[in-house]
Amino acid sequence: MVRAFVCGCLGTSLSASERAFLAEAAPLGVILFKRNIGTPEQVLALTSEIRSVLGRDDAFVLVDQEGGRVQRLSAPHWRRYPPAARFAVSFVDLDERIAMVQLAARLMALDLRAVGIDVDCLPVLDVPADGGHEVIGDRAYSRDPEEVAQLGRAAAEGLLDGGVLPIMKHVPGHGRAGADSHLDLPIVDASLEQLVASDFLPFHRNASLPAAMTAHVVYTALDPDHPATISPIVISDIVRGAIGFDGLLFSDDLSMKALPGTFAEKTAALFAAGVDIALHCNGDQAEAEAVAAASPLLQGESLDRMKRALEARRRPLLDFDPVDAALRLQRVLAAPA
Repeated sequence: MVRAFVCGCLGTSLSASERAFLAEAAPLGVILFKRNIGTPEQVLALTSEIRSVLGRDDAFVLVDQEGGRVQRLSAPHWRRYPPAARFAVSFVDLDERIAMVQLAARLMALDLRAVGIDVDCLPVLDVPADGGHEVIGDRAYSRDPEEVAQLGRAAAEGLLDGGVLPIMKHVPGHGRAGADSHLDLPIVDASLEQLVASDFLPFHRNASLPAAMTAHVVYTALDPDHPATISPIVISDIVRGAIGFDGLLFSDDLSMKALPGTFAEKTAALFAAGVDIALHCNGDQAEAEAVAAASPLLQGESLDRMKRALEARRRPLLDFDPVDAALRLQRVLAAPA
């Protein structure tokens, strides 16, 4: 039995109440944050404990490991990675940028797999636009949607080559949002034509990737009454329809302030809209219990998508030289910002 949600935990090991909750609720997996990260040995012990409690070796353990300001595993135990935008500063040639983005993601996968993390919420496929909030900012690869599509694909391929499942975000696009959805509900007034030409394009180009995460954003041209995460119109007509994505679809974090209602109401609304997996990140167990209670068992098309996502991960390449790769990556870090 697997229930269609992912939750967080509060510390560097599971409390007795967390162990009991995970064993009973049977989430698809757990997402880690800086509060959960100490040493490599501790993280490996935590991920092993999570899978032991859930009773599934294939239970997902997620993290946001992008580089730059969104890097949960960081110094002194892990190498520092540049933000996505830094690759454009360091390399003029697009082919070289593509190669280096893939290399950095492959190194990230090596770091993550070593401590039992097998899902990375990367690549960010949002296209920044004038007036957009800096919550995306340098997390985006470019302001050119075609380049975002190619560089995002490179990051995804690097993760897959290292045996880590990528989750592209934030579909159908967060780059125009004038507010931070962690704190407020962004409302985007762009026309459908503008959204198709820019915001949707990187996701459409990468619709074959195995997993994606929604945006807590209202697009007035699509559904003026509901954020994408809880909009049947956006999920069915745009994400599954116009964009053509048929992979495993996660919500963005339900503990963000953008979505209205109680946790039970938010959870029920996202499943009614057609999202596959509810994501709750802050580790508040009472909130997570409400999410779990409103989450169905993983079955039907959602179960099939989860199985395809598991199958998409590749066996890590044996001929990868991490020392050489890290030296090459230093060119990015050493270049003037």
